[in-house]
Formats: sequence, structure tokens, C-alpha cells
Amino acid sequence: ITMNKSKLAIGLFVAGTLTAVFGLVILFVGPIIIDDQIVKNLVIDPENELSYTMWKDIPVPFFMSVYFFNILNPTEFLAGEIPMVEQRGPYVYRKRLQKQNITFHPNHTVSYLEYRSYFFEPSMSVGNESDVVTIPNMLVLGAAVMMDNMPHAVRLLLSATFKSFKEGPFLSKSVGELMWGYDSKLVDFLNKWFPGMLPSTGKFGLFSEFNNSNTGMFTVHTGKDDIRLIHKVNSWNGLTKLIYWKTPQCNMINGTAGQMWPPFMTKESTLPFYSPDACRSLELVYQREGIMKGIPLYRFVAPKTMFANGSDYAPNEGFCPCRQSGLLNVSSCRSNAPVFISQPHFYNADPVLLDYVQGLQPTEDEHGLFIDIHPETGVPLNVSIRLQLNLYMKKVSGITETGKISEVVMPMIWFEENGYMDGAIVKTFHTNLVLLPMVMVYMQYCFLGLGLATVLGAVLLHYSGKVRSLQHLVSAHVVFYMADSVTNANESCCDDWKSMGIC
Repeated sequence: ITMNKSKLAIGLFVAGTLTAVFGLVILFVGPIIIDDQIVKNLVIDPENELSYTMWKDIPVPFFMSVYFFNILNPTEFLAGEIPMVEQRGPYVYRKRLQKQNITFHPNHTVSYLEYRSYFFEPSMSVGNESDVVTIPNMLVLGAAVMMDNMPHAVRLLLSATFKSFKEGPFLSKSVGELMWGYDSKLVDFLNKWFPGMLPSTGKFGLFSEFNNSNTGMFTVHTGKDDIRLIHKVNSWNGLTKLIYWKTPQCNMINGTAGQMWPPFMTKESTLPFYSPDACRSLELVYQREGIMKGIPLYRFVAPKTMFANGSDYAPNEGFCPCRQSGLLNVSSCRSNAPVFISQPHFYNADPVLLDYVQGLQPTEDEHGLFIDIHPETGVPLNVSIRLQLNLYMKKVSGITETGKISEVVMPMIWFEENGYMDGAIVKTFHTNLVLLPMVMVYMQYCFLGLGLATVLGAVLLHYSGKVRSLQHLVSAHVVFYMADSVTNANESCCDDWKSMGIC
């Protein structure tokens, strides 16, 4: 029996040791295996069916919500009073993105054109595209500022041109016309006699050049040679740097195209990306951790320095001429029109901007932009990009259409482009990148715990057998000693009796 227990103890010890070693191997090798699978599955390659499809035809539903700043007191505003606005919206459009002309290159990069189309969603909007709103006439008030330094005679001629085409300082048009373009004899005249002056050759609208268009030829790294480079822009329209700004740093094309980022992010990571619409690279910073439908995420937000002026943040000096912090002057890439980009309602901007316009109430929840990223893969789970379009305007001598307008950066519209992962794809994402790694973690600790428990049981069994054997040996010695003592006593007694003649 003792021999059998010893063999059993040895067997359990060997099995427990092997199980514990297997658990340790999984503990150290498991994360490496998971990371290796993430790398293999993220590389931009048609053989990676799921990730390639996600990259090529983004399965996440994207929407653009547009809000107009309807002017309530145009007459008083023209007379020099502070403008009063009310927010009208949202007017929601479903955004479709599709990459075309995809070409892979030997240096592990891929080029593509991404086309975007917008479709009005009445059920998600507060009204119809036929709703009428009043905003500043960008053609008139923008052109007036552009002509401010021209000879007085030229300004008089421009004012006469506006009058001949019946163009005033404000527009009262439908949402659809303001968004996608309206017929204007002035636009036709300018396109005929001053080609290139306007950004588009057809109808004039705030988003006319966006619909059914592409964002330019992007060439990005596939990550096949170095996963740290995946999605990073190699060139845009053949350019490796921009020509809009005054310093090399501001002209840099940094980061990705703004849809995915390299994997294995930390809280010290940032989200750099190039935005053709903003004509520059932008960078978001880590704010906090979070969870979305069981998937861990990092939230990245816009820092206050993103649109800060050169006085408040020296690296932005190259984006000047600047006005107050919180405004980005994009005139250099918008046909010199006095257009500024900001966050909605001048959120994160110099508070003095709110003194010149009544009706603005900035809050982080409603107006701050953010991107929620799964840090292990660099895949966005929830995106909300919010920007505001503003027009710098003032009274210009000789152009009577400007009246007595006070100098102001006037908000015209703001828009939010948002999308979040949902449906079958989020379940697949959760299974492959959350559940399976979690199962592996539990397995490694189970094997480790089971192995150690088995080894401990084997040791106890082994020593318990030894204790029993020792007990049996001691008992035998005691019995033998007692028997020997009795025998000796008997012999002694018998000798005594013999001497007495009894025995």
C-alpha cells in the first residue's frame, strides 16, 4: 500500500508540475500570441477579410448633423448692434464613405481615393431641407473684407456689382440651398470673368464641394513591414508636406487619415491625423478610460492648444495671421476668403468671442469633439467630430452692403460627424478581442492554480505515507521492546526461583 501511494504521489507531482509549467507558459506567451494575431489581422491586406473590409468600406453608420445660426436681428446687426442668433437644427445626413482606385505599392503603402456622399434623413432631423434660415451672405460680406485694401474705386465698383445682381448682406434661403448650392447670377458672373475666384464652378453652397466628391489621393502605410506605421499618411495628393502655412512644422502632414490608428496605445499616446477640410494636421490627447458594450476604450479629445493663437501657443504661430485663441484662420486654403474654423459655440476659445454674439452657450458635452479608441487595435468605437464655420466681417468703406457692421467673427453653421460601432460587427469585435483574450487569461490562471494544487496534494500524500510508515515502524519497535522486556523478566524470575528450589 505504501509503495502504491508513493507511486501515486510521484505521478501527481509530475502531472501538477507539467500543468503549472503549462500555465506559466500561457501566462508569458499568451499575450505575445494575442499581440501577434492582432498585428497579422490589422495589416491592410485583402487576405485579412474582416479588417480589410472595415478599412475599405467602413461598416459603421456615419451621420453628419448640421446646425445653422439663424440671425434674429439682421437690420439691427447691419446698423452696428450685436448680432443675436438662434441655433436651428439638427438637419441630419447619412454619410457614405467608399474607397476607390485602391493601389498597393512595393514599399508597403497603398493609395486610394475616398468618395463621400450625403443623404438627408428626415426622421432624425428637426425639420425639412425646405426650412428657411437667415445667415450672412458669404459672397458679399466675405468679398468685402477681401477687397478692404483695394483702391476705393474698386470697392465702389464691387458694391455696384452687388446691387446690379441684387445681392444683399444676408441670405434667407432653404437649408437644402444653403447646403448644396443655389442659383446665383453673381456666381455665374464671377465664374465667367474671374475663373478660380470661387472654390466651385457650379452652384454656390456651403457644402457643395463636399457631396459626391473625394478628399484627395491618400497614400498610407499598410503596416506589413512595421505595424507602428500602419494607417500613417505617406503622402496626400503627392505631397509629403503642405504649402498653406508659414513654418515647416505647421506644414507637416502628421498621423493617419483620421479613421484608424496604429495598435497598442497607451495613455501617453496621442491621435494625430491629417484633415483636408481643415487644411492641416490635428492631434487629440488622452482624457480618460471607458467601456462601450463591454469593450475597453480610451477617450481622446481636442486640447485647448489645438486652435490657440501664436501668442498663447508658440508652435501655432505658423497658422497666423491669428485672431483670438480658439480660431483657425483657413483663408490660405479657401481662396483667401476670411473664413475661420473653431469648435461649436466657441467652446475652448477665448471667452471674449462670446461678447460679440448673443445666443451662444458652449458646453463640453454638446460641443467638445472626441474619439473613443480600442487601445489594443487602434480601431475607433465611437467618434464625434464637431467643428464650426465662421466668417470674419466688418464695415468696409465704399461697400455700402456692409452698413455699420461691427467687427466680428460671426458663426454661420456648425456640424457634427459622428458614428459608432454597432450590430454584428461589434459582437465579432467583442468576441475576438475581448472574450477570447479573457478566456486565455482565465485558462492560464486555472492551469497554474490546478498545477500548484496538484503538486501540493502530491507532497502531502507523499509525506503522509512516510508518516504512516514511521508510525508502523515505531509501533513494531515498541512491541518488540515490550516483548523482549517480558521475556527478560521471566528469565530473571525463573533464575530466582531456581535458586530457591522452586523453579
